[in-house]
Amino acid sequence: MSNPILAKLAFYAERAARLSPANLAAFARQSKPITRKPTPVIIADMLWCSVRHELGFRDYAMWEFASLNARERKTWMTHPKSHLINERYNDEHDRKLFSDKLAFYQRFDDLLGRAWIDARSATDAEFAAFIAEHPQVVVKPFDGHGGAGVAKRDFTDVTDAAALRAELLASNQSLVEACIEQHPELARLHPQSVNTIRIIGFNKGKGDFRLLAAVLRIGCGDAVDNFASGGMYTMLDEHGTALYPGVNKNGEVFATHPLTNEQIAGFQVPHFEEIMTMLEDAASRIPSVPYVGWDVAVTEHGPLIIEGNHNSSVFQAKPSVSGSKIGLLPHYQRQINGA
Repeated sequence: MSNPILAKLAFYAERAARLSPANLAAFARQSKPITRKPTPVIIADMLWCSVRHELGFRDYAMWEFASLNARERKTWMTHPKSHLINERYNDEHDRKLFSDKLAFYQRFDDLLGRAWIDARSATDAEFAAFIAEHPQVVVKPFDGHGGAGVAKRDFTDVTDAAALRAELLASNQSLVEACIEQHPELARLHPQSVNTIRIIGFNKGKGDFRLLAAVLRIGCGDAVDNFASGGMYTMLDEHGTALYPGVNKNGEVFATHPLTNEQIAGFQVPHFEEIMTMLEDAASRIPSVPYVGWDVAVTEHGPLIIEGNHNSSVFQAKPSVSGSKIGLLPHYQRQINGA
């Protein structure tokens, strides 16, 4: 475990170095519709909250902090707080098993539910055989995050597998895996992407896997469903039912999906109980990394793991969507610190 004080200081030093006045102004403008405060006052409040409540600027805008009082603000989970949980509880060496996709795929191969190949270590012949059997694939970097570098490709008409392999290596897309055929219910929401479930959990050990947050992520015109790539999300209850409309990174709210017109609130994730059982098993395999955001896909035959994130993003329903100004921090604290 890292020293929490040093971790906090290092985190704020890095944030200060990356401070963007343009982003600060943009997030302040995003907060304008919910407050009568002038923009300079909002910016000053954002800077204050970033220190007082360990809050990112996007967090401030997304969770409508301009509308919250001091007591309410103390209840919100934030990305800096998530970072500090990761630093405090997740073993610094073992969390590399999550950031390196090859190490992750090897450790959890039986829970992936799909064929994959490492184009870096495969021979040209092995790579050619793989794409012949699985012409429709997803390619991604071994060290990517947020959907960066992920692309769906069709290699049906490829005649020079060696040249293709070289191309993928040059573009840092050396992880090649068979496409997932998602459950028809999830495809109904947005068929162009595999719509995944993010389960943020904390493993207390001895089969005690705590649910911190459950999220349904839905694509919107892109091949990936990531929030950073234009997708949206909604929170799930402990049974896998969507609680609210979807929200994208710009704070836009969608009662129905803009491309498929499917209603989002009330959607039931199939095989949700099986998801939780699978993740209890997965979490027990690396007990030194108890705090993980697990990405899961669901097929007609059940769930499979996409990846695990040792420094998970934070998901909460903003007040204007949920009707509540209380965030998830008290729940996180009860589950992590409670018996």
